[in-house]
This record gives sequence, structure tokens and C-alpha cells, in this order.
Amino acid sequence: MSSIYEKYQLKEVINASGRMTLLGVSTPRQDVVDAVNLGLNHYFEMKDLVDKTGAYLAGLLGVESAVIVSCASAGIAQSVAAFIVKDDLNLLVNLHAAPLAVPHEIVLPKGHNVNFGAPVGTMVALGGGKVVEAGYANECSPEQLAAAIGPQTAAVLYIKSHHCVQKSILSVAQAAEIAHSHHLPLIVDAAAEEDLAVYYRQGADLVIYSGAKALEGPTSGLVIGKTQAVEWVKRQGGGIGRAMKIGKEGILGLTQAIESYLAREKESGGEMVAKMTPFIDRLNTLAGISARVVWDGAGRDIARAEIHFDETVLGIATADIVSALKMGNPAIYFRGYKANAGIIEVDVRSVTPAQLDIISSRISEIGKGSRS
Repeated sequence: MSSIYEKYQLKEVINASGRMTLLGVSTPRQDVVDAVNLGLNHYFEMKDLVDKTGAYLAGLLGVESAVIVSCASAGIAQSVAAFIVKDDLNLLVNLHAAPLAVPHEIVLPKGHNVNFGAPVGTMVALGGGKVVEAGYANECSPEQLAAAIGPQTAAVLYIKSHHCVQKSILSVAQAAEIAHSHHLPLIVDAAAEEDLAVYYRQGADLVIYSGAKALEGPTSGLVIGKTQAVEWVKRQGGGIGRAMKIGKEGILGLTQAIESYLAREKESGGEMVAKMTPFIDRLNTLAGISARVVWDGAGRDIARAEIHFDETVLGIATADIVSALKMGNPAIYFRGYKANAGIIEVDVRSVTPAQLDIISSRISEIGKGSRS
């Protein structure tokens, strides 16, 4: 492994930020690596591979249909395009050629119109859609969602993510009820979510997952849902989906990753707490630094260590601490969404106890250096 870092002059990375695209997301298990290698070294009729793996996964998950795509972002774009294009073969290949005469507005709660590494609106636009925001940044009720629906609405979109506003927002089930009462489909982007059937059961017509996050597969995405809707997503392979196609290795790798994911026991939040407790205890001995356990803002069973830096004691801004840790070797990456408030979070799912020791030592060194 070290030869790769040396060959390309790369820094090693300690990933304390979680399964983030910025760092390559996750490290698949050996059975997934074996499936990827098998895919790389064999030929298939690709349509048959797409259809058969999708049918296999649909059976495992208890849903009508499924298809593997290149990533969750591609899943959003292709799902939007699916409900705009439907069976129109001319529109399939001319989606962006002229102003659309068919319904193409995509309604979503204003607090869900976020940047997850790229804007949700960009993915909607790739699919030929136009975002229409419902409600306010901190509030969207069923009534407010319904009020944003009009004659040009093609679908309702719901983003299930820690990036989104969590308070005063209607549920997936409520969004499905509103969409269906207006004879519209509901798309749910659940990229990092861990339950592969809950939103489908709550009424979503299409649900999108990242293959490389909770599922720990290769770079890929999964779209599950109603048979007709998934068929329209597949059809995008002859339209915008051609520019975001997935290879045979990714299809087989994710299929194996999902099968293994369903069979294995998941690491619980309680186990994460036990893993991080010695780390938190060490940090709480340092002047100007305090740490505690916090739980995932989107409601998942994920515990993290929240570290608060007293900038008046340390004499250094939290953003500068985050930057210094990234610039080191190994580079250490945290969840820095709250750095402006003097807070960072450590996600321990991809971190070993030895790496937690390195992190606490580096934080201690920076803290001492800032006060000297």
C-alpha cells in the first residue's frame, strides 16, 4: 500500500469524517473486491446484467424493481428525467434541446434544496427539471408542499440527509400522500441511509441510495421502486444516463455488497460509543478542549464525538485547527460543518483505535503550540 502513496506522492489519510465522497467514501470488504475483479475479467450482455441483477436485488429487498446506476447523484438526475421523459423517445434524446412543453417542475421542501458536494438543483437540471421550493428554509408542512404543486409539476422530491433542515419538515409518508393525491410520483434521495426498504414502504415511487456509503460497495448507486418508474430510469441509458453509465464491475460489486450488507450484523451506535469513549476521555484532559457523544442529526443509529474548541483559551480559530490537521501527514479529516461555532465532529466508523490515538495526539500538539 505504501508504494502507491510513494509512487504518486500522495498523503495517507485518516478519515474521521465518515463515508464522504471527498475521501473516496468507504473501503469495501474482500467479497465485494472479489466480485469487482470477476466483473473486470469477464464479459456480459450488459442489458441482461442490468435486468438480472436488478431483479435479484428487488427480490432480496422485497420491492417491485431495482436498477444499479453509477452513483446516487446520477440516480437523482436519471429519476427526474424518467418522470419527465417517460416513454417519449424523441424527448429521450432531445431533453435539453429546447424549452420543455411537458411538465418538468420538481417540487421539494426549501430546506431540502442543499449542497451535498454539488447542489441538488444541478442534479435536477441535468435531468431536465426545474426546482420549485415549497415552504421555508426552516419549515415545510404537507399544506405548504401541496401549495407549491402546479400544472407543470412532474414529481415531488424529498432529500433524506443530515445536510437538510430536520425540524418542522413533513415526513416521507406525508410527502407521498400529498404527491399521490395530486397523481404525482415521489422521489426520495436517501443516499447515506441504512434501511433499504423503509421509504419504499412509506410510499415513495423511487428511492435512491449510494452504493459506497452505508452499503460499503464500489462507487455506484441503487434505485429501487415501482416497476414502471424503474423501467423509465433504465431507459435513460439511451439518454442522459449514457454519460453516467456504470461498468460491469460496479454492478457486480454493488450486488454483492448489498447481499452481504443484508446478511451481516451492523455496528450499533452503542458500539461506536464504546469505541470513542477512551478518545473522548483523553480530549477532556486538554485545556480549552471538551468532547462528548452526539447522535446523528438525521436520526440514524450513528454516534459521533463532538469536539468543542474554546478559541479564547487556545488562541486559534477552529477553522485553522481543521486546516492544520488536513495539512499534516497523515492528513486528518473531520466533519467540519460547525467549525464556525468552534465545533467539529469525529465519525469513528472508518477509524481504528490506533488512529484515534494519533488524532488525539495531534490535537494536543496543536493546542499546546497555539498557547506557547
